Amino acid sequence: MEGVIGILLSLGLLMYLAYRGISVIILAPVLAMLAVVLAGEGSQMLGIYTQIFMAKLGSFAISYFPIFLLGAIFGKLMEDSGSAKAIARSIINVLGIRHAVFAIVAACGMLTYGGVSVFVVAFAVYPLAAALFREIDLPKRFIPAAVALGAFTFTMTCLPGTSQIHNIIPAKYFGTDMYAAPVIGLLAGFSMMFAGIAWINYRIKQNNTEGYGENHSKEPLVVEDHTLPHILTAVMPILVVVLANFLLQKLVIPNWDTAYLGTEKFGQVNVNNVKSIWSMIMSLVLAIIVVIGLNWKKFVDVNATMTKGAMGSMLPTFNTASEVGYGATIASLAAFTVVKNAVINISPENPLISEVVAVNVLAGITGSASGGLTIALEALGSTYTELAQQFSINPEWMHRLASMASGGFDSLPHNGAVITLLTICGLSHRQSYKDIFMVSLVIPVTITAITVGILSLLI
Repeated sequence: MEGVIGILLSLGLLMYLAYRGISVIILAPVLAMLAVVLAGEGSQMLGIYTQIFMAKLGSFAISYFPIFLLGAIFGKLMEDSGSAKAIARSIINVLGIRHAVFAIVAACGMLTYGGVSVFVVAFAVYPLAAALFREIDLPKRFIPAAVALGAFTFTMTCLPGTSQIHNIIPAKYFGTDMYAAPVIGLLAGFSMMFAGIAWINYRIKQNNTEGYGENHSKEPLVVEDHTLPHILTAVMPILVVVLANFLLQKLVIPNWDTAYLGTEKFGQVNVNNVKSIWSMIMSLVLAIIVVIGLNWKKFVDVNATMTKGAMGSMLPTFNTASEVGYGATIASLAAFTVVKNAVINISPENPLISEVVAVNVLAGITGSASGGLTIALEALGSTYTELAQQFSINPEWMHRLASMASGGFDSLPHNGAVITLLTICGLSHRQSYKDIFMVSLVIPVTITAITVGILSLLI
C-alpha cells in the first residue's frame, strides 16, 4: 500500500510542478526515483535509473526518433515556405469569420492529419488564430482550446490513416495498420470535433462582452497573404504524405520480400510490426523533397530550415521519451502490480474496457499520449491480444480504441504539448486550461467511453 501511495504522490508532484512550468525532462527522472524510494526499493535506485528508466527512454527514442525527426523537418519546411500558413489562411477565408473556431480547428486538423507535428501546428496556426480573434474581437484565451481540439484530439488518434505516432504505435502490437477500424474512427473523430466546437462557441457566447483583451504577450505579426504560396502548391506535400503512406502500407510493402526480418540479425521481427514506421519514414522523406522542390525560391536557406526542424525535434522526442522512462520505472515497481491488476480486473470479461482504462490511466500518469500508449501496450499488449482472440474481438477495434484512449487523460496540466501550446500563445493555465481540459480530455474520454459501450454490445 505504501508503494501505491508513493506512486500517487510522485504523479501528483509531476502534475503540479509541470503545471508550474518545470520541464518534464527534469521532473521525470527525479520523481521516478522518488517513487522508487517511497516504494522501499531505494537500494536499487541507480540500477533502476540506468537499466530501466534510461533503457526505456533510449528504446523509445530508437524506435520513433525517425518519425519525430522527419516530421519536425517537414513541419519546419511547411512553416518557412509559408505552406502551413497558406493552408490555414485558405480554410479561414473559405469558412469566414462567422465560423472562426471551426476554421481554426479545421486548419489544425488538416495539418495534423498530414503528418505535421502538433508542436509545429501550434506555431503555424497561432498567428492566424490571433489575427482572426483580434479582428472580430473574440477573447484570446479561447485560442488554445481551438488549437488543442484540432491538433490534439480527433486527427491525432481517431481518423484512419492519420500520420501521427499515436496511430502508428498500436500496429506493432495488434498486427494492424494505420487504417484500422475506419468507420469507428471516423464516427468517433467527427463526434469529438463537433462537440468540441460546440463547447468553445458556447463559452465564447457566455463571454460575449469580454473582447480580445489588451496587454497580451506573444502577440504575432500580421501575415501578408501575397507572400504565401498558392493553395495547391501548399497542399501538395500533405497529399503526398497521405497518398504515399496509404499505397506503401496497403500495396507496396506487403509485396516486398521481407523474410530476412525473421532472422536473428534483425531481431526476428514480423513485417507487420514495422511497416507503419517504414511507410511513414518513406512518405515523409518524399514529402520533404516535394515541399523543397515546389517552394525552392521561397526558402532563404534550406539547410538552416532543416537544421532548425531537426533541432526542434529534440524537445518533443525527449519530453515523450522521458515520460516513457518515468512510466516504465513506475511499471517496474512491485506496487505497480496492484495498479495493473486493478486495471485488468476492472472488466476481465471485456478487454475493450480494460484496455481503454489502462491506456488512459498510464497516459495520465506520464502526461503523454504516446508515452502512456507505449507503456500500456508494452506491459499489457500481449495480454490484450490474447483476450481479443479469446473473445473473438477484431484486433482493429483494439488498435483504434488504444489510440483513442491515449488522447484523453494525457491532457492533464503536466502534458508537454499543453505547456508548449500555452507558452506559444502567451497564456497561462489559469486563463485557458479549463477549456483545453474540456475539449481535449472530457469530450474525448466521453466519446471513447460511448464507443466502447456500443462495441461491447457487439461482442
